[in-house]
Amino acid sequence: MSVSVPLDRQLTREELAVDPVDAAKLLLGCVIEAGDVRVRLVEVEAYRGGDDPASHCYRGKTPRNEVMFGPAGHLYVYFVYGMHFCANVVSLTDGVPGAVLLRAGEVIGGLEEARSRRPASRSNTELAKGPARLTSVLGLEREHNGVDLTDPASPVRLLAGEPAPTESVVAGPRVGVAVAMDVPWRFWLDGSPAVSVYRRGGKRRG
Repeated sequence: MSVSVPLDRQLTREELAVDPVDAAKLLLGCVIEAGDVRVRLVEVEAYRGGDDPASHCYRGKTPRNEVMFGPAGHLYVYFVYGMHFCANVVSLTDGVPGAVLLRAGEVIGGLEEARSRRPASRSNTELAKGPARLTSVLGLEREHNGVDLTDPASPVRLLAGEPAPTESVVAGPRVGVAVAMDVPWRFWLDGSPAVSVYRRGGKRRG
């Protein structure tokens, strides 16, 4: 028997305190909300800690990555290539590093504000097509690092949204990592035009 999931219910810390691979699958179809802008997540990537050489936490805790060590449900925002911010949802239990990179989404609320932040986008489906674009349309920057997505009073919230059907979830290798390139921890919704373009290899994440 299927269980009805209330739409727009805010996700809890307990739901997110799981392995990043499981958290990634959970996040597909969920909605991240910042102000008036709402983005439905259609592509994510899982990253662990000491057993994942592509992770920011592979070599241990630093001032930059400490948010990834928990507790779950917080936002990990980092600056990449000297020009973009990317956002992750922290998972696992407090003290054990893990997070899910938010790679792409569909803007479902606050479209005018989203377009004002990305005026060069040729279509609405391109607004959040890629991790830097997604972060940009939501207006997320360095000051949002560490915010609690499970707090009702948070400026950025994570909502359950419409659950993604299992048969629509596709898995494949992560994008642009220099190591562990074939690990299939990128997950996306089949058929969504907002899913980003796959690029193998490249520079290390961040």
